[in-house]
Amino acid sequence: MENELKQLIGSGEKVFYEGKPDKKCFILESIFNPMLPIAIIWAIIDFGILGSTLLDNDQISFVIIPFMLFHLMPVWIYLGGVLFMFRKYKNTYYIVTDNAIYISKGIFTKTVVSKPFAELSHINLHRGLFDQMCNVGDVVATTNQLTANNKADVVALNSISDYTEVYNLVKKLQRDIYTDVMYPNDMRPDENHGYNTKYRGL
Repeated sequence: MENELKQLIGSGEKVFYEGKPDKKCFILESIFNPMLPIAIIWAIIDFGILGSTLLDNDQISFVIIPFMLFHLMPVWIYLGGVLFMFRKYKNTYYIVTDNAIYISKGIFTKTVVSKPFAELSHINLHRGLFDQMCNVGDVVATTNQLTANNKADVVALNSISDYTEVYNLVKKLQRDIYTDVMYPNDMRPDENHGYNTKYRGL
């Protein structure tokens, strides 16, 4: 996926950072995600109902078993996420250029997300419990657009080891390029001759 993502970068773009999530943190977050307590409680209740029903009446087992297997869907969804986490990890890759943030992701299908710095409005740094344990962090960029649910569109470089350097890099690129968009052409000092010129900040 690394080479495939690089092929999508424009010929004039300069790569400042590329990498993957920390593998240990990625595995921990995949296993101990918010679905885990729901899956455990759901499984205890459903298997308890299934066991008591089978003990009381073997005649309806052919009806109750398929229903309960379907009713256990939250458990299967959680287990599926854990079982396919290595494939998800393989397909995850990050690239930061002088123009945009590129993220590849997916399990069965591969998706590439590209967000130009001109669309980014806020850059945040997040470090959860497992991030702190593994000495990594998440660089979270919010765009000035809304999703279909009227929520801020977010792109994140999760669980990266050099999170401080990447955070400062992305913040500088976003600030400089966003400023060029707001004050295009020769409205700024003589060194800037328009947003479409080559970025010289780094």
